Amino acid sequence: MNKNIKLAVAGAVLALSASAANAGILIPAGDWTVDIGGNVNTYTNWSKTDGVATINATGTTSVGAGKNTTNGFGNGLLPNFLSVGGSTRQNDLDVSFVISLQPGSSNRSALGVSSRTAAEGGINARQSFITFGDKSWGSVKVGKDLGIFASDAILNDMTLLGVGAGTAGGGNTSLGRIGYGYIYADWKPQISYTTPNFNGFQATAGIAQAFTHTTFIDNLATDNLTASTVNASPAYEGKASYAFAVNDVSGKLWVSGLAQKVGSFGANLNNNDSVAYAGDIGANVNFAGFGLTGYYYNGSGVGHVGQGFDGYGRNTAAAVNSVSQISARDTDGGYVQATYILPTKTKVGVSWGQSNLDLASGETAGTAASTAGQVGNLVKENEMWTAGIYHPLTKHLNLVAEYNYSTSRNQRNQENKNNNGSLGAILFF
Repeated sequence: MNKNIKLAVAGAVLALSASAANAGILIPAGDWTVDIGGNVNTYTNWSKTDGVATINATGTTSVGAGKNTTNGFGNGLLPNFLSVGGSTRQNDLDVSFVISLQPGSSNRSALGVSSRTAAEGGINARQSFITFGDKSWGSVKVGKDLGIFASDAILNDMTLLGVGAGTAGGGNTSLGRIGYGYIYADWKPQISYTTPNFNGFQATAGIAQAFTHTTFIDNLATDNLTASTVNASPAYEGKASYAFAVNDVSGKLWVSGLAQKVGSFGANLNNNDSVAYAGDIGANVNFAGFGLTGYYYNGSGVGHVGQGFDGYGRNTAAAVNSVSQISARDTDGGYVQATYILPTKTKVGVSWGQSNLDLASGETAGTAASTAGQVGNLVKENEMWTAGIYHPLTKHLNLVAEYNYSTSRNQRNQENKNNNGSLGAILFF
């Protein structure tokens, strides 16, 4: 892979990963080495939608309005990152910390910017953690960072340097392939352990803040959103990977998993402390400028787009005021991706991905407006094709152009189509 592309991708990965040192601007400070790094990006996005379907999906609910064209400015899949880290060696331990902030580029108004929300260009706080360990036995992380399950799916997604699904300007970030090929790893408080690197093999296991479930269920005349307020256990997460390099071929294989005991959805909605779980498998291979990536996931009760989003449904048509049993919805999906680095150092790529959500036992889609036992407006499938061009103008600055064609369907197979084109730049430091 070309050096400039390597630096750009490495910057994106390091900005999102559990690395204690982002290798940005290094400043010796007594016993410490301070590291300041991150990225700045902005894109303009044209979106043309076609469809009149109502598709309920927590975090991405859409109501089609026929044919409509919009434009916006904002961040891509990566928010702007400003990370400050430090590392030192004390008492035979490598000790480090990372704290980062993510200010958005979008702003719906030039007035009152101090009151802008995260969705309007406000500030996220995604990382705040410490690590300690030694290369002989591994390392321990305590704090908030990218989740373990599905983290390699997003880190290998080429839209990490661009926009993907969603629209620049619609929030603090776009979606990339989140909900269109993988479930979001999210940023979680956690305690985890990572083994040393054994000739390319490495594993991580930990416990993390339980994800709160929100779900669309039938409420007689309409689909209704219900939130779980009780989490019965932390989320247990783990992954294992093997990185290899043989002659001119390099790559990585990985698997990861997640499980969590789910608590009550509230009065009249029982789920008997069921367990939400998911697993995935992926591979990336690079040779002579070509890159190939394949990924697949499967789960139950984990949901769609985000962990815990729409993972459960009511499996009876009982009236709202009587006790109903909640059961899990199955989910699966994945993506394939091919890239090539041209002699001009420009990286071009094409990818396809899909995420699916099944109805729970006893749920039906129905044929008209939702009635008891019918959740026809619930998302069933998101599919997207992406073509991208990523040109390293310098070793830190990349120009990006993307085209995305996506289709979303509800459980009645009604669909909305969307054409997205974006142009912008991303700078790593």
